[in-house]
Amino acid sequence: MSDTAIKKKKGLIKTMENLIDINLGDIHLLGLLNGVVAFIFAALMAFVTTPIVRVIAHKIGAVDVPKDNRRMHKVPIPRLGGLAIAFSFILSVFLFYDVSNATLGMIIGALIIILIGIIDDVYRIGSLLKFIAQLAAAGVVVWQGVVVQQIHIFGEWIHLGYFAIPLTILWIVGLTNAVNLIDGLDGLSCGISTISAVSLLMVTILIGEFRIALLIAILAGACLGFLPFNKNPAKIFVGDTGAMFLGFVLAVVSIQGVFKVHAVVTFVIPFLILGVPIFDTMFAMLRRLLTGRSPFSPDRGHLHHRLIDMGFNQKQSVRILYAVSALLGISSVMLIMRHVVFAVVIIAISLAISVVTWIIFRDKKMKYESGLMDKPNENERENDTESDDILQLNAASDENALPEPSETDNKSEIKEGTDGRFGQKQAKQAK
Repeated sequence: MSDTAIKKKKGLIKTMENLIDINLGDIHLLGLLNGVVAFIFAALMAFVTTPIVRVIAHKIGAVDVPKDNRRMHKVPIPRLGGLAIAFSFILSVFLFYDVSNATLGMIIGALIIILIGIIDDVYRIGSLLKFIAQLAAAGVVVWQGVVVQQIHIFGEWIHLGYFAIPLTILWIVGLTNAVNLIDGLDGLSCGISTISAVSLLMVTILIGEFRIALLIAILAGACLGFLPFNKNPAKIFVGDTGAMFLGFVLAVVSIQGVFKVHAVVTFVIPFLILGVPIFDTMFAMLRRLLTGRSPFSPDRGHLHHRLIDMGFNQKQSVRILYAVSALLGISSVMLIMRHVVFAVVIIAISLAISVVTWIIFRDKKMKYESGLMDKPNENERENDTESDDILQLNAASDENALPEPSETDNKSEIKEGTDGRFGQKQAKQAK
């Protein structure tokens, strides 16, 4: 073969390689655009459907009336907001995602969770029925092949064998309940789920799991679209429908994506990303067992309750837990990038700051000297007293509204208010 022919052949090969590279680049670019469009669409759908769901919640009686000291709100607020998140997520998946058997299994399981969540938001059913529904939903996912078969620890794959299915079901059911249990403050469960989803999104992109990354991007978009209605002061709660749905989907996508990571310790990454709900639930169950109570009995000892009791308001408590979740998510990304030392340093610094902050807020003087809290004035004390009175009245009533005053009482109140206003006016004129 002549030199000219060889050069032509090499030139043809180079041209083909360039074409292949361009095509691959186009494919990645199209995938990125598809993900961005899916994210925006899910966010917009959640945003526009939440007011509709709020009306439905009022119509069917899915309203949360504050009747005990575990609830932080003072007035009745509709539940069922998670229905807007779930609808936006499922619709976006069918429009932008190539639905496989595993994805279909996740959606069927999610529909079971949504159904039992709606029933609970309206009628407040027992924990046993919810647990059975969660087991059924997890069983559907496992039946479609979403199972943790092995985990990677210090360079070695450990096959779970017969324990694979039970551990997978435990992970799904456990995380479903964990996210539900932290749903105690305005915007907490939805915001923590959003941060966890973004962390999972970064991890799945770094390991090349772009299909799962698209699912997570859709979930993050649906959460962000709902969050403006759920932040303090909340206009609507996610309810058991939303909290269980978010926990369920996060559990399933973490199995499909994160447990395939060739990191130093695979199972640490999802525990870091979802650390706030997981550790809060673990400590809550341990605390109840140590005090001789059922691990499923409700109490006022969750992380957000403790922050409120330390003197933080709702917004401050939520922001603190957001920051903790974000730091844990950053640590998981550092582990994926093989920056183990950086991840350990971030976790250590976070723990040190948490301990110092806890010490400061144990001392009344340092609590105000830190500048994180203002000293309450007389008006705030009066408002707090009025809010406590409202909470006590709501707790004593079995109905959603207080008894209406009689016509005589209304007339006397109007007369007193009128006399009082005219008396003040006459006193000012006299001065």
